[in-house]
Amino acid sequence: MKYNPNEIEAKWQKYWAENKTFAAQNNSEKPKHYVLDMFPYPSGAGLHVGHPLGYIASDVYSRYKRHQGYNVLHPMGYDSFGLPAEQYAIQTGQRPEDTTRVNIDGGVDKEGNKIVGYRKQLDQIGFSFDWDREVRTSNPDYYKHTQWIFIQLFNSWYNKESDKAEDISTLTAIFEKEGNANVKAVCDDNIAVFTAEEWNAFAKEQQEKILLQYRLTYLAESEVNWCPGLGTVLANDEIVNGVSERGGFTVVRKKMTQWSMRISAYAERLLQGLNDIDWSESIKESQRNWIGKSVGAMVSFKVQNSNAEISVFTTRPDTIFGLTFMTLAPEHPLVQEITTPEYLDKINEYIVASSKRSERERMADVKTISGVFTGAYAEHPFTKELVPVWIGDYVLAGYGTGAVMAVPCGDERDYAFANFFKGQAGMPAIKNIFDKDISEAAFGAKEGFKLVDSDFLNGLGYKDGTYKAIEALEKINQGKGKTNYRLRDAVFSRQRYWGEPFPVYYVNGLPQMIDAKYLPIILPEVEKYLPTEDGLPPLGNAAVWAWDTTTNKVVATDLVDDSTVFPLELNTMPGWAGSSFYWMRYMDPKNENEFASQEALAYWESVDLYIGGNEHATGHLLYSRFWNKFLKDKGFAPTEEPFKKLINQGMILGTSAFVYRLEGTNTFVSKNKIEGQNVQPIHADVSMVNSSDELDVEAFKKWREDYKDAEFLLDENGKYIVGREVEKMSKSKYNVVTPDNICAEYGADTLRLYEMFLGPLEQAKPWNTAGISGVFGFLKKLWRLYHNGPDDSFYVSDSPPSEGSGEALKTLHKTIKKVADDIENFSFNTSVSQFMICVNELSTQNCHSRAILEPLAIVISPYAPHIAEELWSLLGHEGSIALVPFPAFEPKHLVESEKEYPVSFNGKMRFTITLPLDLTKEQIEEIVMKDERTIKQLDGKAPNKVIIVPGKIINLVG
Repeated sequence: MKYNPNEIEAKWQKYWAENKTFAAQNNSEKPKHYVLDMFPYPSGAGLHVGHPLGYIASDVYSRYKRHQGYNVLHPMGYDSFGLPAEQYAIQTGQRPEDTTRVNIDGGVDKEGNKIVGYRKQLDQIGFSFDWDREVRTSNPDYYKHTQWIFIQLFNSWYNKESDKAEDISTLTAIFEKEGNANVKAVCDDNIAVFTAEEWNAFAKEQQEKILLQYRLTYLAESEVNWCPGLGTVLANDEIVNGVSERGGFTVVRKKMTQWSMRISAYAERLLQGLNDIDWSESIKESQRNWIGKSVGAMVSFKVQNSNAEISVFTTRPDTIFGLTFMTLAPEHPLVQEITTPEYLDKINEYIVASSKRSERERMADVKTISGVFTGAYAEHPFTKELVPVWIGDYVLAGYGTGAVMAVPCGDERDYAFANFFKGQAGMPAIKNIFDKDISEAAFGAKEGFKLVDSDFLNGLGYKDGTYKAIEALEKINQGKGKTNYRLRDAVFSRQRYWGEPFPVYYVNGLPQMIDAKYLPIILPEVEKYLPTEDGLPPLGNAAVWAWDTTTNKVVATDLVDDSTVFPLELNTMPGWAGSSFYWMRYMDPKNENEFASQEALAYWESVDLYIGGNEHATGHLLYSRFWNKFLKDKGFAPTEEPFKKLINQGMILGTSAFVYRLEGTNTFVSKNKIEGQNVQPIHADVSMVNSSDELDVEAFKKWREDYKDAEFLLDENGKYIVGREVEKMSKSKYNVVTPDNICAEYGADTLRLYEMFLGPLEQAKPWNTAGISGVFGFLKKLWRLYHNGPDDSFYVSDSPPSEGSGEALKTLHKTIKKVADDIENFSFNTSVSQFMICVNELSTQNCHSRAILEPLAIVISPYAPHIAEELWSLLGHEGSIALVPFPAFEPKHLVESEKEYPVSFNGKMRFTITLPLDLTKEQIEEIVMKDERTIKQLDGKAPNKVIIVPGKIINLVG
């Protein structure tokens, strides 16, 4: 019987679906194990072979844990809100909900493109997902819970004393009894102090404005990345080199009133929580750097001829006497107020120019030095000396206070800034306060120095100097010790259509939450997905988008009367909203009343293994941990951390193909003839190139209209050879290989094994389709092990294995141990190697024993489940192999009973002899001396000495 993967795989995928083989139970006597993949964004491009890498790894692990007797939750869904679908809708005139649905379920889009659909692509790879738990973040039955969590955040504040989020009613109760003077809360800066009497006398609107300064989600004016071309705010990770990743549009910094989330309240807990989870150090370090804890002092500087004061956070208050100048972020609110008239034009030009650079670009660019003197001076708190104030875009408005106390002798960036503007108005000579030479560079160390020219700090080091400086600043009321974090509150508004609507309406400009019982607030229909003519977000185009407080329904926008009908929020939530709690929704996805029941949450608790790309090292993982901690505070989540173990799979790289066009012509030169030619390399679709790197010239000419008349300078053999380069697999580089084609030609089991075989899971590795055939050949060899009957029919013997030698048992148990260890250690590639060794050995041993081949089918099942299911069925078993116990490793089968000894004469090995390991020296010597080969070597002579080390060597001397 021939191995036919397409027939076998279709059969078992149908069986799994019909029998719900992988359905997890919320109540089970089995121990639980929750394995989660970072769910995909469903684009029209579909999956390429790089996407399933992590899914295959998690599936191998999930299947193994089921074999071990666990109740495994292994779900899948779609992160289906976001900008790409909206942009595609704008370009093609389609509804984003339609394109998203087609991208998931398959079909034909408005452009006539046939879309296979993510679900079909995932199914054909044979994943053991519990599809009954599928979630789509853009479905109202899902995002009603996203809206509900937003309301909980709005109705909460962070109590520093209890170190957790509490209901806003506990805060108002304090205000009513004692005012806010003694409240320890994470809140806006510069909140006015009021008494209980004053609070109780405030109008309701005034009270609401004050509470907005304490809520965990709040409205505030903040600096954002504004992309006019897309008409929306972008997150930092959506910007590349100062332009939008989607479309390449210019991005500028501007102030907007936005919803924000007070993630900064959780900074310390997010930092400390990293100590309790099994993540790679590199990911933990990324998060630590993003959170950016700094211990130092807040210092206040008075501005000359002004009532303004500049607040600065510094981690080096010990260096305050080295202060040479100050730098403000271009967006700092004091810039316009303190700048003198003669510098105002230059300042304004600089502000406009810096607004076109993203924060990430400004942080990363340490080579470009730019800035402008404001003409203003601040007063040194101790010496009263005047210090010039500059602006520079290396200072960020959102980090610290947006102002830097520049001490060039101790900081490389300040040092470079001071030297760049040396001799110009407003730039004094660098002051050196260290007993070290700074003629070539700043001295940035925190040890190995004594302070000089520093008044009362002279002779001190970092630790004592810091303590004494803070003490002195506090005495004169111009500073205090403080712990600061780089982590800033997360902007939560987007000027987009395709996102979760806020459950918010406005009364007199103040936000009101819609009662949770009326959720979901469903995204309305709009004719245009672009901003309105007067710059409002796309929801400003909605004809039905107002809230009627009498009927508690969304009604026509033109009914707004600000009496009973009020305007709804026009912004939508960001892409990360729905992905910040989705793992909990999988626990109880059909629950209409809550995102998950307390019983389901208590049973599953948290994710045991999370696999996904390291591009989410900060954004998604920080936001998810933040929401989880908040929900834990409010009694909804059972654990502090959502993901116990995290693994980042490496990227599968594509092998791109390049053709070489003569500059300014439509002539293409074969790679072997480009030397000395002025050519432009251009990506060609890899589907038009064979394994010998030969381009199908006719296919290339038909590929694009501008290539139809192209000319080709070929090699002498009439071939056009392309160049090759390994780079990211991407549709734009035309180097994409789809899993559909691999599955169709070789089967899903071959794809699964090959992706695991490519290399260590966490490393990047290039894809080479040529290597597929070797893995396919292995599966055919595995199939033949079970098909050695007449005409290659199925044949397995019930006789004992490897009679006499036990070699087959040794091969089997070596494989059981290796595979179990590899899966537990996520070393999947070496398991595949072991399978190949095992099948080769069993083939050589001519093994047909059920006692060997039956457990072998189970061991290989996590990796190649379809062929394993078929073999299990042929072995006479009913039902799926998926829940059969994993074979137990028996060490006795690996205990060596014999040893192949090298027999040497005067140190030179002449032959080998296999002997039982339990023989004594005397018994070994007797056998060796009687061996014909020994007699021949000695040629009638007796050895002077016989050296025998049992289990190691035999050496005859003399």
